[in-house]
Amino acid sequence: MKKEDIPQDPSALQNVTKEVSYAVDENGKYVTELSAGWDVKIKALDVAWSDIEKKVAGARQKVLNKEASPLLYFMELKLMDIEILSAYTGFWKWQVKRHLKPSVFEKLSAKKLQRYATAFDVTVEALKNVNWNETGV
Repeated sequence: MKKEDIPQDPSALQNVTKEVSYAVDENGKYVTELSAGWDVKIKALDVAWSDIEKKVAGARQKVLNKEASPLLYFMELKLMDIEILSAYTGFWKWQVKRHLKPSVFEKLSAKKLQRYATAFDVTVEALKNVNWNETGV
């Protein structure tokens, strides 16, 4: 693709990041050029973010219904899974799974709650509070 043909379609990330693309300049040499976005990729990202938002909303509802602990909500919100959260907190994966149960979560010590709060970059109070508004914590 020629340097002047690199897509510059506006996207939600255009003010945050640019993508490096390879192109051919006027002398026929390969050069790198920044792209603001490409319509097809933008649509794919929009679909992916929509799926993530649905998962976060579903996790929030499970927490409010007492089907899961707040850890599930924050895991979805921060794009983590059990393995990643285990690595960040130092808990074994089986412990994280167990802590996803509301009855077990309610009995966690302040020290354990702080480890989770640190991993999610929230306060312990925010971690324990299940009366969130519609926009989150």
